[in-house]
Amino acid sequence: MNEKIRKISIVIPVYNEKKTISRIVEDVERAPVFGLEKEIIIIDDCSTDGSREIMQEMMKKNKVIFHSINMGKGAALRTGFKNVSGDVIIVQDADLEYNPQEYEHLLMPVMEGKADVVYGSRFQDGRPHGVLHHWHYIGNKLLTMFSNMMTDLNLTDMESCYKVFTREILEQIIHKLKSNRFGFEPEFTARIARLVKLNKCRVYEVGISYSGRTYGEGKKIGWKDGLEAIWCIIKYNLSK
Repeated sequence: MNEKIRKISIVIPVYNEKKTISRIVEDVERAPVFGLEKEIIIIDDCSTDGSREIMQEMMKKNKVIFHSINMGKGAALRTGFKNVSGDVIIVQDADLEYNPQEYEHLLMPVMEGKADVVYGSRFQDGRPHGVLHHWHYIGNKLLTMFSNMMTDLNLTDMESCYKVFTREILEQIIHKLKSNRFGFEPEFTARIARLVKLNKCRVYEVGISYSGRTYGEGKKIGWKDGLEAIWCIIKYNLSK
């Protein structure tokens, strides 16, 4: 195990997640991380559904940052990244689609010194998956394939929430991250791919479970975000 890793930072962007924010933070607090110190950073992206009031209570135990205007997931993550103090960072959505009990599974390649970045893939492994949204599945696969064509990586799930990376990797890309919304995923991947080409980064992918929710349950991403993702794949892979 990597003895230099002593603290894990979990960054949770939140926008209008009143029904799930308390549960996900509790799950993250209980999640095992090899006995390491755990830092939870919650960024409220100007929620209007009552989530903000719930998060104010969370300030007693965790670091909570409030945006004064809604700027998007990518902007919320950048705010969180600027406030991390851990040796390894985990991105966690505020819904219940991804299971924090799998943190050690995600962390293992980094802890063993094999990887600097780990993607959690919903399309690998024999872990349980909710059966929903065929066209979302097709869209995710097509976006991942297009991203792979541009980056020369062989990921199976570029759009996955679960991304784990070392502080050293974050320091190399944080000043370059620009995308404010869901374009964070393809932009992050493009930035990482450049480091891979320079032999400055090792990427692993591990299978994760997934419990997708419906639009009625609060799912936010839609076809317009898919079009934005295509633009971001092109933009961030062709520009510096």
